[in-house]
Amino acid sequence: MPELTVVVHGPNTQDRLTALLASLAAHPHPEVEVVVAAVGTWAQETAGAYASEMLVLPLPDGTDDATARSAGAARASGRWLHFVHAEDGLPAGAPRMVAERIAELPDEVDVLLFDHVRSTWDTSGLPSDDGPLLARAGRAAHPLDDIARAALRVTPLLGNRALRTPFWHTHERRLTTPDEPFASYATLLLADHIAALNQVAYDHHELRPESLPPATPEDHYTLVDRYETLLTLARNRAATAATATATATATATAAATATSSLPGTTGDAVPRSLPHAVLYDVMVRDCLRTFARTPMPDPVAREFFRRAAEAATRHRPPGHRRPAGPEGIRRSLLEENAYTRYRAFQAANRARRAVKSAVRARSRQVTDALGDRHYRKALSRPVNPNLAVFAAYWNRGVACNPAALAAKLTELAPQIHPVWVVTPENAPLLPPHTDHVLPGTRRYREVLATAKYLVNNVNYPNAIVKRPDAIHLQTHHGTPLKRMGVDQMEFPAAAKGLDFPALLARIDRWDYSVSANSHSTRMWERAYPSRFVSLDHGYPRNDVFYTATASDIRAIRDRLGIPPTHRAILYAPTHRDYEAGWTPRLDLATLADRLGEDTVLLVRGHYFYDGTPSPLTALRRTGRVIDVSAYDPVEDLALAADALLTDYSSIMFDYANLDRPIVIYADDWETYRSTRGVYFDLMAESPGPVARTQQDLTEILTTEAWHDEGATKARAAFRRRFCEYDDGRAAERVVRRVFLGESEDTLPPVTPLEDRTPAPSPREAL
Repeated sequence: MPELTVVVHGPNTQDRLTALLASLAAHPHPEVEVVVAAVGTWAQETAGAYASEMLVLPLPDGTDDATARSAGAARASGRWLHFVHAEDGLPAGAPRMVAERIAELPDEVDVLLFDHVRSTWDTSGLPSDDGPLLARAGRAAHPLDDIARAALRVTPLLGNRALRTPFWHTHERRLTTPDEPFASYATLLLADHIAALNQVAYDHHELRPESLPPATPEDHYTLVDRYETLLTLARNRAATAATATATATATATAAATATSSLPGTTGDAVPRSLPHAVLYDVMVRDCLRTFARTPMPDPVAREFFRRAAEAATRHRPPGHRRPAGPEGIRRSLLEENAYTRYRAFQAANRARRAVKSAVRARSRQVTDALGDRHYRKALSRPVNPNLAVFAAYWNRGVACNPAALAAKLTELAPQIHPVWVVTPENAPLLPPHTDHVLPGTRRYREVLATAKYLVNNVNYPNAIVKRPDAIHLQTHHGTPLKRMGVDQMEFPAAAKGLDFPALLARIDRWDYSVSANSHSTRMWERAYPSRFVSLDHGYPRNDVFYTATASDIRAIRDRLGIPPTHRAILYAPTHRDYEAGWTPRLDLATLADRLGEDTVLLVRGHYFYDGTPSPLTALRRTGRVIDVSAYDPVEDLALAADALLTDYSSIMFDYANLDRPIVIYADDWETYRSTRGVYFDLMAESPGPVARTQQDLTEILTTEAWHDEGATKARAAFRRRFCEYDDGRAAERVVRRVFLGESEDTLPPVTPLEDRTPAPSPREAL
């Protein structure tokens, strides 16, 4: 008997089922069974491709979700059930994670809640609000009364909870309803004990409202009916519990007397119950939000408001106190069924917000005007020939090519003073004694207006003026595989409203563009059509790959906690324009297990995802991986790694300088290529072996394939093409050419590839 049965149910909505089943097939687990309740011909044909790995249950067109769920559950053999709608998704390894968690639970637990992410037609991986609620619940099993404030505020989806199979069968009649939020709340009200898992194990796809049938008046009224039924269930639950307690603690006569006076056992009195009180609060808030945000004809809106008012009055818990402020006023007007006054209150609030918004906008205009005036005044001063402004990654700090140039500048031209532009949140992370300015401040405007040199690996803001005697140096931050600049015009999903005329105006400020190879030189000229001079000198940030010593590498690995004799694999996936958050595409726990105890995974999420919840938290606690997403500089990670595992990230071009194995995991190459656009076919010109599934990847990394003769030949060809100018002296060449004004002829020549000696590998460093 498997621990978990994943019941996939429903029609192949917007062809989501294909990706869902492919993901499940790519990450099998012996304790996870998959049953597909396939509704309609298309879903059955889609599921048929996986019939050897999954149990496919064909259901006729038009079968509703509730019936499909029940049909799938009837064929399940797992101890627990996880209902997954065909339009939704599962992060890699999620079923395994749920199965491992439920294996730990005591028998009295009926429901396991876990976190999820949200996806829409144009974004994916948006974090839910449930994480803090689940964290508050902890890992222990609780009766609902103990965690009602958290559990009943978790998003009501059947997909973000697993149900013990006997519990489902006991309450199947009540839970088999097309109203999924009702069924979701009911699972909690009917459960004996509840447990939580504060990790993402579900991806809920919210369909565009325009793709759904238009809502009818009855659809709106159903919201109130749902909560009416749930609150009655909560009241009966409390009454039953109170009766059982009284019966167990008194004599039959005393119990009868006590029971007759219990709230909720006679008439319509509401019992004193925390779940009832929390659910009541959820109902009122949900009804008010729906009323405010959902367009309804006035008669329908009036009727919805009336029904919500009656429910709010009828189910109000004894002693209930409304919140203070505007929310309390809204609730008071609702309970009074004061529709006209509520609309007037809404209008007044909108007017007040409009006034506040106008005041704030005016204040910003005044501030900006004063700043612009100060900047224009500073532009009238002479340019300071000994002042250089540096920035990297949208003012994140001292990093990348600008950092390597600033260091070399201090060595070769100490008379030039560097100032870094850094955001307030990143300023505390700067190296000691780093002179810096915060964007928008008075000194920020002064240094940008008067500096002779402006260096960046992205672009300075549109408002920055290009002075004739100032020099703008664009260093870039990677070799381009994906389309860049104006080449993105053919790929609107990647461009996402990019203002191309403004982009071209920023490009026109460039005097120099740093390039690591002739491929980059050609692509920059194509993607950024302007008059800049290409500096074919190599990437300064890659100098360290030729200057680092064995002791440097040992020290880095020691800081990271990598045992000296262990193999370290750096997993560094790139950002995808069709994803808003990061969920690892690999089942990292399974991969770590298969690679063995002598392999460490260094996992680095893309910097675009800073501030989003890390999906690596639990794995980090187990010690199976090291989360290095916040570690800087990334060059240290490359030096510490015996091999690189990536997808389409430009780190592959930099890492190739080390002449160490590179493995490509390209499970979504076709999607990436069609949505982002690429400059060459990585599948045909890769730096090493390519895996399209996790099974392929595991085979590569557990055999000699990751560093065999074929991998070595592929890497050699890749290095010849993309490590053309990187030889350890790139920063020196750029500083001499730009800051010291030396001619191209006098610069140190690029060392031929065959004559270069990369930094020692970790094994050589031993």
